[in-house]
Amino acid sequence: MSTENGVPTRAGRPLLRHSSMTGGSYIQDHQDYRPMQKDQAIDSVLEKNQDANRSGSATLQSLDGSSVGRSPSRIKDSGIVHAMSHHNCQPGPDKVDKLVATLFYKSANPRHPHLHPDSSHESNINKLPGPSLSAGAAPTVNMENYPLEPPAPEPEPLDHLYGPYITQICLTYFLQTLTELQHPFQRITSSHRCLDSRDYPRVMEVTFSPPPNPEYLTFNDLRRHESIWRFEREWNVEVVLQRESVFRKHKRLAVFDMDSTLIQQEVIDEIAKYLGVEKEVSTITSRAMNGELDFTASLKARVALLKGIPYDVFEKLKSVITITPGAQGLCKALKRLGFKMAVLSGGFTPLADWLAGQLGLDYCYANDLVVDPSTSTLTGTLTGPIVNAEWKALLLADIASRENIPLQQVLAVGDGANDLPMMAKAGLGVAFNAKTLVQLEV
Repeated sequence: MSTENGVPTRAGRPLLRHSSMTGGSYIQDHQDYRPMQKDQAIDSVLEKNQDANRSGSATLQSLDGSSVGRSPSRIKDSGIVHAMSHHNCQPGPDKVDKLVATLFYKSANPRHPHLHPDSSHESNINKLPGPSLSAGAAPTVNMENYPLEPPAPEPEPLDHLYGPYITQICLTYFLQTLTELQHPFQRITSSHRCLDSRDYPRVMEVTFSPPPNPEYLTFNDLRRHESIWRFEREWNVEVVLQRESVFRKHKRLAVFDMDSTLIQQEVIDEIAKYLGVEKEVSTITSRAMNGELDFTASLKARVALLKGIPYDVFEKLKSVITITPGAQGLCKALKRLGFKMAVLSGGFTPLADWLAGQLGLDYCYANDLVVDPSTSTLTGTLTGPIVNAEWKALLLADIASRENIPLQQVLAVGDGANDLPMMAKAGLGVAFNAKTLVQLEV
């Protein structure tokens, strides 16, 4: 109660202001990271930072653009469980094991088919999706295609209700999911930061400790846990879990697959077009990349179908091959950061060498085709070691050893089943444009 002119008055009703419970409030109140400018490539960011370092020390700025002094070390805590921290926060105990979960909102592939144009801050009213039927919803007269039982119900998508980005309630739901996996129960301490946008984050990094008891739930089992999968489906995000260590951010060697990774095509399928056997080769390629066929045996079978093709087909393919958008900028940025880079391809040496030159890669390994010198045509056989799954893993370890780089500081990127051993050996494995089996394993 308060008084006015000596007369007691009732205090005003409490209001839920923007800084308390509304979506994005924690992010705006505690966020200390400036969003990147739109259409700004990663290599241009490095150039801008280098120019700033050469011109002298930059003045610290707040989110509204005004100059500020360095704030003292402090810890911001929500008072319940989640600690909203930033780079000025004091470090916690050194001996506490931590895990880092990076949440990616899959904005290019929304699960809800009927998005209302007013529900997204970046929506276009002219691009509403049309009505569609889910698989198995329509009847069929083909008994072989008739479902023996109804499909399992999918989790209810929630991102179209709360926002097409990582909202505060999405973050809270994720932390609750992690808490429920603690056995015996332990209260987790967590912090987060947004990596792309202050207001509508689509990439968020969440650090939490302690991890679940490994005797109850190992790290690998945690990554594949049904609760994590359900959270991903409900909120249309992808969760990448990593152990926190000094090597998590500081990688020094990047190893890439070529086909469907650094380039958008499968080279052997493009060669098969010249012989009119594209369908046969593509079918074998698809099954091999999904782990249904032995890679070495399937490669030999596909190469045998290329017998008689002129060797200059590789020169013609250079105009057809499409480098994956963003690959050139990424490699340019990694080079400036001091990375060593390599391409380990189950494809063929002529195009792999050409691609390595285009992207500035330091190492290149691929399969060598035998050429008939009298006719300058392919014989349909291979020579030398075949770059299969096991050989890729050995090459990765060999390059790291030659460069004196620990495996924890190696990044491996691939799409097929023959890339899984390589990605498992590296400190961080990235499944890019991944086949079904790879999505299940990584």
